[in-house]
Amino acid sequence: MKFDPSDVEVLEHLEAKVRLDDHKLHPLIDEYIQTIEGEDGICYTHPENLPGASKYGQVRHYFHRPLKAYTTGTRKRRKVHADEDGSETRWHKTGKTRPILVQGNVKGYKKILVLYTNYGKKKRPEKTNWVMHQYHLGNNADEKEGEIIVSKVFYQTQPRQCGSNVKDSSSRIKPNLNTSNFVEYYNPTSLFSFNKFDHNDQSSSHVLPKFQVNNNSFMS
Repeated sequence: MKFDPSDVEVLEHLEAKVRLDDHKLHPLIDEYIQTIEGEDGICYTHPENLPGASKYGQVRHYFHRPLKAYTTGTRKRRKVHADEDGSETRWHKTGKTRPILVQGNVKGYKKILVLYTNYGKKKRPEKTNWVMHQYHLGNNADEKEGEIIVSKVFYQTQPRQCGSNVKDSSSRIKPNLNTSNFVEYYNPTSLFSFNKFDHNDQSSSHVLPKFQVNNNSFMS
């Protein structure tokens, strides 16, 4: 069984989690987006030690809370651990923070981070294939300390295709413009994928994840 929500669906699940809205929170969502806290959190352990994460194609989502790297300032903790020689394993943000739009309005933001090892002033950092997509709600490009966010963690086995939504754009972000900087949901009236075999499918008012089964596909 595969859980593969779109960016907008991830934010809908996050919103239901934050608001504790039982009408929108799917009863199985805690099985597909686990909550991790403290020393078991994203930035305290190597991703291969996170529940369910591996190098064999599995994509995992986690609810967690960002923490500050230092007692002062707003910089978020992204260091996983430090080695004896002073080098670090840490997440490094790549590209621009992307607004996610619903009906032309900013619902939240998405950041993409890559895990690096050998990170230090005297060494050349080594890029790994571990990637994290981090989502938070609101119209502020930076998440707040302690708020609940969602991170999608996976080991990238295929190179990114040219023209993907990870590619940077030199244009300035303006909410009212149609630009590749935006992650736009093409059909805001439905959170389900289009079924080419049935053009009369009706959308649901509830936010539900997409599930795929080997023999049969269905929507929960």
